[in-house]
Amino acid sequence: MAVMMQAFYWDAPQKENKRGEWWNYLNSKIPELSAAGIDTMWLPPISKAASPDSPGYDPYDYFDLGDFDQKGAIKTLYGNSAELKQLLASMREKHIGAIADMVINHNSGADEEEVNPLDGQKRWTKFNPKSGRFPRDWNCFHPSRYEEAIIEGEEFAGFPHLCHRNPSVYKHMFDYARMIIEELGFDGFRFDFVKGFGAWMIGILAKYKYERNGEEVRPFVVGEYWSGPEDIDNWLERVRAVTEGQIAAFDFPLRYKLKDMCDTPNYDLRNLTDDGSVVSKRPFNAVTFVENHDMGGNEIVNDKILAYSFILVNEGYPCIFWYDYYNLELARPLTPNGIDALIDAHHRYAGGEACILHADPDLYIMQRGGTEGQPGLIYVLNNLGDQWSGTSIKTKWHNQKFKPLAWSGHDEAHPDERTTNENGEAEFPAPPRGYCIYVPIFE
Repeated sequence: MAVMMQAFYWDAPQKENKRGEWWNYLNSKIPELSAAGIDTMWLPPISKAASPDSPGYDPYDYFDLGDFDQKGAIKTLYGNSAELKQLLASMREKHIGAIADMVINHNSGADEEEVNPLDGQKRWTKFNPKSGRFPRDWNCFHPSRYEEAIIEGEEFAGFPHLCHRNPSVYKHMFDYARMIIEELGFDGFRFDFVKGFGAWMIGILAKYKYERNGEEVRPFVVGEYWSGPEDIDNWLERVRAVTEGQIAAFDFPLRYKLKDMCDTPNYDLRNLTDDGSVVSKRPFNAVTFVENHDMGGNEIVNDKILAYSFILVNEGYPCIFWYDYYNLELARPLTPNGIDALIDAHHRYAGGEACILHADPDLYIMQRGGTEGQPGLIYVLNNLGDQWSGTSIKTKWHNQKFKPLAWSGHDEAHPDERTTNENGEAEFPAPPRGYCIYVPIFE
């Protein structure tokens, strides 16, 4: 499985003094991200929003990528279309896929208020974008002549919500998706706030047969359904019923487990063994993550690298957060103690089925069984804060030598090599409040 990076955080261009220059800044980072093993980058919303400093989750003109003087600026917060295209070209050159952030539920920044004749209420629903594409009025939003009912959970920040059953809205959403895949060269979609619109809309945009350079493109699709495991599972079933593609969801339930693991004193590691996550039930439908741009005020505070170790050795599609990697300096390049070493372990060894070999309140040991290209590993997670801890386990490998490849904790002394006996047994320890990844040595 590949490794994704969310290549922004909330207000990143302002906080890093790069208003209108984020695409250029990302472009400068492509060589080192490629070398680190990042396969895919999730980019922030590309369209002109309601204000110059908006991160883009209140779209105004879907087809203005930073080239029209409207809403207080020409560029978006991130740049213009030429800079975006250059970034995407650099990513393609390094074989890094691009995921577009699709905000197709709500709009903001309307030019006029108007009365909706269906209920007599006045709303900001008159849009006259300078791109000349997708002008809107009240009939493009709920309530509309095409669909009066508002989906439960649809309301968001008081913004008007698009009625996708209006043929004009439906057509322009298709045009927008085609521009993203076929013209700009993105490889997939991240759909924002999917609980706010019908799964059928995801389905039709996902299974359309996009073409680029004469070849069909099947976009990767992941939805943000911020809820518990049962709700996410039900949403995945609804989407599966209307598409032929493999649709994924962000694993919010696992993320909250990982926060508890890092921030709750005396957390019981056996909680990591149950099925209360997306990845435990649907490993091929789960995008696992530790942090994202919406977690302000709910960030993981302590030993966040433990959470990254868990998602990068486990099943699922792991996503790394830019702020953690760069601003919190968890990459730790050229050491065995950071995200870069975990990415290396993920790519070279973390193949095959995940099998929990031991779990108690303070110690968790998991085996990846390996494939032809990824020989597998042993992952040890130690929740004790004052001592190294491990136990003898029975692995699938008999008389096999293992070396520590990546580790971190409150003591970062170099772990020793381990060798299993004829029964596949050996003791594998990890540092206090830390982890260690052991990989087989084939001589």
